[in-house]
Amino acid sequence: MNFNWDVFWQYLLQPSDVYLTGLWLTCLISVSAMLLGCVLGLIAALMKLSSNPLLQYPVRFYVWLMRGTPLLVQIVFLYTALAAGGIFRFEDLDLGWFIVPGNIQAAIIALGLNEGAYMAEIIRAGIGAVDKGQYEAGRSLGMTFAKLMRRIVLPQAFRVIVPPLGNEFNVMLKNTTLVSVIGVQELLLSTQMVTSATFRVFELYLVVAIYFLALTTLWGFFQRWLEQRFGQSDRPAPAASRMFGRNTMKLLRGR
Repeated sequence: MNFNWDVFWQYLLQPSDVYLTGLWLTCLISVSAMLLGCVLGLIAALMKLSSNPLLQYPVRFYVWLMRGTPLLVQIVFLYTALAAGGIFRFEDLDLGWFIVPGNIQAAIIALGLNEGAYMAEIIRAGIGAVDKGQYEAGRSLGMTFAKLMRRIVLPQAFRVIVPPLGNEFNVMLKNTTLVSVIGVQELLLSTQMVTSATFRVFELYLVVAIYFLALTTLWGFFQRWLEQRFGQSDRPAPAASRMFGRNTMKLLRGR
């Protein structure tokens, strides 16, 4: 095998502007899509927990559709098929100080919509893990549903949500490679552009694999810190505190 170590070390330790652009776009799309997915997932989870069928059934259809079709098909359908059918076309968005290309908008929305379906189930499970006594304590204090969720339920559910949320973001980082099919210059497409000029395919694809491994490893450290940080509140508490929860106890004490 003719492996060129010079090319490998050069692009690994001194990446070109093309690689840096791809790395930046990968991180930007991952974070933006994950934030969108979390917002959609929270809304969908609350709607699914509602007793109103008019709220439940659209969410069930959304989750069924997003989880039952390939993400790659969703990306291509959103960006290419809708435009070809004359339904909707993503145009470049001018924000004044920078322009967001249409394909990047489509990438973020497609990834976010897909992620929202998975986050809906994760958040629903996290809310379901909160003891029912917490709801009764909040209602006895005259809290509205929104305040009950914000002050008591969601902070406790977040401890359950953190581990799968971290795993989902890890998957999101790797799923960004799929948006290369609609011309988004993330890490994979950046690598393809460089290989077409240098013909050093093995070396450069090894470099991009190491880049992704570094990104997911760094996120793994951060996720571990998050789990430890929010897991500290799992230590044993007094009986009354375990019954009503710390947030409820503070409210009962007038804090």
